[in-house]
Amino acid sequence: MSKKVGIKERIKYEFENTLSKGTIAIIGWLALVSLLIVILAGTIITVGQISLTADEKLGFFEATWRSLMHALDAGAVGGDGADNGWSYRLIMLIVTIGGIFILSGLIGVLTSGLDAKLEEMRKGRSRVLETNQTLILGWSGKIFPIISEIIIANSSLKRASIVILADKDKVEMEDELNSKIPDRKTTRIICRTGSPMDVNDLEVVSLDEAKSIVVMAPDDPNPDISVIKTILAITNNPHRKTGKYHIVAEMKHQENLAAANLVGGDEATYVLSPDLIARVTAQTCRQSGLSVVYTELLDFDGVEIYFKEESSLKGKTFKEVIFAYESSAVIGVMSKEGIVSINPPMDTVFGEKDSIIVIAEDDDTILLTEKSNYEIKENLFQSSKPEGLKKEKTLLLGWNEKGSRIISELENYVGTGSEITIVSELEETESELSNIKLKKQKAKVINANITDRKILDSLDVSSFNHIIILCYTNEVDIQEADAKTLICLLHLRDIANKTNKNLSIVSEMLDNKNRALAEVTKADDYIVSDRIISLMLSQLSEKKELKKVFDILFEAEGSEIYLKPVTDYVRTGDPMNFYTVLESAAQKKQVAIGYRIHADANDSSKAYGVVINPKKSDMIRFTSEDKIVVLAED
Repeated sequence: MSKKVGIKERIKYEFENTLSKGTIAIIGWLALVSLLIVILAGTIITVGQISLTADEKLGFFEATWRSLMHALDAGAVGGDGADNGWSYRLIMLIVTIGGIFILSGLIGVLTSGLDAKLEEMRKGRSRVLETNQTLILGWSGKIFPIISEIIIANSSLKRASIVILADKDKVEMEDELNSKIPDRKTTRIICRTGSPMDVNDLEVVSLDEAKSIVVMAPDDPNPDISVIKTILAITNNPHRKTGKYHIVAEMKHQENLAAANLVGGDEATYVLSPDLIARVTAQTCRQSGLSVVYTELLDFDGVEIYFKEESSLKGKTFKEVIFAYESSAVIGVMSKEGIVSINPPMDTVFGEKDSIIVIAEDDDTILLTEKSNYEIKENLFQSSKPEGLKKEKTLLLGWNEKGSRIISELENYVGTGSEITIVSELEETESELSNIKLKKQKAKVINANITDRKILDSLDVSSFNHIIILCYTNEVDIQEADAKTLICLLHLRDIANKTNKNLSIVSEMLDNKNRALAEVTKADDYIVSDRIISLMLSQLSEKKELKKVFDILFEAEGSEIYLKPVTDYVRTGDPMNFYTVLESAAQKKQVAIGYRIHADANDSSKAYGVVINPKKSDMIRFTSEDKIVVLAED
């Protein structure tokens, strides 16, 4: 049997419910109490016929007005003279005291309410009213280069915006962004605090108005779970738009891609970061300067890859098309069905609504040339016999989750009988290595410290064709991991100087700021993991079709980017234009897209000697140590 609820308890319950409605409800109660006090005082004066003076009495409305003035102004009680009578002064004193308490309470409520509202605004919970914005969901160290690249991409727009939703304090996000990205050009950055996996929080950032959505992998043990849940919250939102989203996301583990594809469908494009870094490292360690080429193609500062439909090219062969642009480098074709071919056969004929895939400074610089005479110097053509895969010795110093992928990727490039030596402090290295099926390479593990000079001296590092240094990402923080890499690099450079031998070294850096410190070691290349992933995510956020292009370029099968000796194409010492190099490469079924000047290989201000998409009519004189950057199958 339920207990009977008394009237007092019921009134108290209803009163507490009204207070829970916030500042407005409390102000309402204070106003009601003030009104009751004023009306009660006015009624007492009127009914009691309390005299204001000896020959005048107050009506109800005048008495109530006087009570209201005393309640609002405590100083008004001092104006009640002796002629008013003690009864009148006593009533007004009580009204004034009541008014003091009520006004004090009102000020306190207003202050608290204002503080609460400012705190709510500080947390970033108001709805974003931007349109056509780039939306970034989540927060990690990769967010800064992503934002920097998008700002460059937006520089031609008068008004652009980037909206960030992360489970992080809004003011903290803004402070970090202000310190690391002070120059925003024409782009505004709006931060909001909330969970990217919460459907209600996604409503705050105008999800349906975003031109693209970048989902960051958080810095936690299971980042893929968070990414998948975030994409699920976007695609399965009951209030989602009818059109398709443009989602780009980072994934860390191959085994989670199937689930991610089920959730994202054709609306999401994924970058498998460890796999990408492993492929870039495996290719770069065998070709000095290749990472500079990739960075040039991936960032928005300089040349980029574009798609352009050109009706006048219908019926022309691919070879004719690569000569049709003086200030742009055509590298492939995308059919009207969306099929991408990089460096297709030279006799491939362009069909209706086919698009060229082209490297250019900007989309408005992709212009057909009026040239018909390219002034090609065929007498400078030179050729060499293609070399098969050779036996190679590779030294891998350090270890992380990318080590196994790098070794597997090297299988595609080295000859049978090759060797790879791994020096690592981690006990799990051997067990992880045992899971790799190697046919062309023999692998051995040395358990040792890569910063120990005695260990490095005992390895005879000059006998290796390639040296790769990996960071211990799972064991120490970023700065300590990069510090170990720097120490190892300094030892290797000292060994090279003392033995007077060149070492082919590629090192992984975690923080791009440390690359400047590492340049003193004069290593061939630096793979800045987070930066490459950030650049890829930025590019795909602008043009998701680029995923098909980069998949081909980073795969061992099909055409890839190579830096080949200039003597494979032309004689050195004579001036020539780049049309000459282009024709010589085309006769080998390759597309020349640039060159590397050896004399500038250590000059960061000149992109380490790498020039991509040179103007084809400009004259240049090569030396025997220079390289030609080409797209080729081997």
